Amino acid sequence: MKEEEPLLIEYFGDTPILRIIDFLLENRLFDYSKKQIIDETGLAKATFYKYWDRLVELELVKVTRSFGKTKLYKLNESNPVVKKIKEVELALIEKTTPILAKAVAH
Repeated sequence: MKEEEPLLIEYFGDTPILRIIDFLLENRLFDYSKKQIIDETGLAKATFYKYWDRLVELELVKVTRSFGKTKLYKLNESNPVVKKIKEVELALIEKTTPILAKAVAH
């Protein structure tokens, strides 16, 4: 059985940046190393690094803690762009599954 595509990816396309954002959005309670994000999104290392700097530059991701050379990251939920992405995702949920959206909003 094929796993269901996340709504953002289903409606806006399977791009590396959307894959990273969607993963961090769906797992926003936790922070992750770059290696963990690469593994969880299924992106090639070179592809990940090609787009990662854009996310950092726009402050869509932030460092939450570090130990040694390893830094852990989360989605920067105070960033206005991230807030809009969350709004878009909620609107998609409302359009595609109204009952689920009401439960998520409360």
